Order: sequence, then structure tokens, then C-alpha cells
Amino acid sequence: AVTRRGFQTATQSGEQELESLVLKLSVLKDFLSSIEKKALKALQEMSSATPAAPAQPLSRKAKSIPVQTFEVKLDVTLGDLTKIGKSQKYTLSVDVEGGKLVVLKKQKDSQEDWNTFTHDKIRQLIKSQRVQNKLGIVFEK
Repeated sequence: AVTRRGFQTATQSGEQELESLVLKLSVLKDFLSSIEKKALKALQEMSSATPAAPAQPLSRKAKSIPVQTFEVKLDVTLGDLTKIGKSQKYTLSVDVEGGKLVVLKKQKDSQEDWNTFTHDKIRQLIKSQRVQNKLGIVFEK
């Protein structure tokens, strides 16, 4: 009878440990679920708050900078002295937001020749101190 009772006691003890373990796992599951809900709520609050912050720059963008176009002449260098009689007119278009500079040359028979320079190819802008309306542009090449 003693061995039987010892077996019953061990079985009861094992069942109690198992019940305790199941109870602890249940509490842990509820705790993790609570943390998950809090994290989800925090993410939703952050994502709903995020669009409000960039709203100010977007309102600035509504006042976008239009593409500016200028009639220009290329500066005559010593190598181009043969072209002094023929003043070559170019159209310079500046797209600040797109980061592009387009130099357009109208040729005979209404053909056009143009070069597009992106902002990363422009190294330096040099405003002449002697001639007010003269601008030098230094490109990457």
C-alpha cells in the first residue's frame, strides 16, 4: 500500500506541476498578447502622426519653382574668333526641382540641338564681377 500511495502522491505532484506550468503559460500568453496590442497601437499612432509632419514641406511644394528659360549667347573664346560675325543664340532652361539644365541651340531648318546637364554634373557657377550679366558654368568634364 505504501508504494501505491507513493505512486498516487507522485502522480498528484506531477499533475500539480503540470497544472502550474499550464497556468504560467496561460499568464505568459496573455502578457505577450497585451504587449503585442500595445506595440500595434503605438505603430498605428506613429504612422498616423507621420503624414502630419511632412504636410508642411508638401504645402511648400505646392509653391513649386517653375522651369525658367533664358535667351543667352555663348562667350566668344579665342578658338571661336571665326564665329564673331555669327552670334549664336541659345536657350537655357533651368529646372531647379528636377535638377536639370538644358542648353538648346536652334539650327537651320527649324532643327534643334540640345544638351541636358543634371545637377550632379555641374561643379561650379561663377558670376563675373566685371560684367553683371555674365555667368560661367563649370561642368564635371
